[in-house]
Amino acid sequence: MSHVTFDDYAVDPDDEHPSRHSVTAAIARATVDLAEAGVESPRVDAELLAAHVLDISRGRLLLAESMRTDELRRFSSLVAERARRIPLQHLLGTAAFRHLELSVGDGVFIPRPETELLAGWGIALLRPGAVVVDLCSGTGAIALSVADEGRPAEVYAVERSPVALSFLRRNAARFPVVRVVEGDVTDPGVLAGLRGRVDVLLCNPPYVPAGTPVPPEVADHDPAEAVFGGADGLSVIRPVIGLAGTLLKPGGHIGIEHDDVHGSIVPRLLTDDGRFTEVTAHRDLTGRPRFATARRS
Repeated sequence: MSHVTFDDYAVDPDDEHPSRHSVTAAIARATVDLAEAGVESPRVDAELLAAHVLDISRGRLLLAESMRTDELRRFSSLVAERARRIPLQHLLGTAAFRHLELSVGDGVFIPRPETELLAGWGIALLRPGAVVVDLCSGTGAIALSVADEGRPAEVYAVERSPVALSFLRRNAARFPVVRVVEGDVTDPGVLAGLRGRVDVLLCNPPYVPAGTPVPPEVADHDPAEAVFGGADGLSVIRPVIGLAGTLLKPGGHIGIEHDDVHGSIVPRLLTDDGRFTEVTAHRDLTGRPRFATARRS
C-alpha cells in the first residue's frame, strides 16, 4: 500500500473550519488504509486509535464530532505505524485482558483473548485462601486476573525474561497477594518451597512449533522465546507438567494452554505422567483445541 501521511487525512482547504476534522471521515479513511495493509480488524483498530488520541472510550466515539489538527496529525501517524504492522497494543501502551488493562511494549508477549478462557477456568476453581501459581507469566495477565477476581491467599507469577519481568512487576504493583518470581519453569527446582502446597497451577507457555508461519505482529514484535516451543512446540510444556506434579497438592488442578495441533498430545502427556486424573481437553471460542486441564491424584 502507499505510505500513509497526514495530508491523506487533512480536510479540504475550502472547508469552513479547517482547524477541525471529522472523526467519522478520519476513521473511515484509516479503516481503508489498515485493510489494505492486511490488518485483520481494520475498523476496530482505527476506532481504538481514534479513541486513544481523543482520550475517550471507544463507546463515546459517536459523540465526538471532530478532531483538532494536532489530534488528526497524531492519529494519522499512529495509523501509519499500525499499517506497518506495529502491534496495536504497543501503540496504545496497554493490552486488555478480562477486566484489566496491562502495560505492554517491546520485549514482552502480548496476552491474547483466548487465554482469558484458561484464566476463567482457574478462577472458577478458587476457594478463599488458595495458593495459585502462574508459570511463564509474561505481563502477569493470568496471575493478576486471579488476584483481581478470586480471593487467593498467594499468587506466584514466574517469569525468566528480564524485559518481561519489568512489565510484570509494573503490572503487579497494585496486587499485594502477587509475588513475582524470577525463574525458569523448565528448572525442576523452581518454587521448591511450594512443593505439595499449590491449589491451582496455570500456564500459557511458548508452544508454537518452530517454523510455523505467524503474523508480522508476532514475528517482528513478540519475543521468540515466548512464542516458539521447540521443534514440536512441547519443549516447555513437558517440564511444566513434571513441575506441576511436584507443586500441586493432592486434588490440586493444572490448566495449560497449547497450540491447536496439540489437542490430543497434551492431554496424553498429562495422562501418561501418571499423577493426574480428570484429564480434559478444552476448545476456544472458534472451536480450536486450546488448553488442557487435569487434577492431581
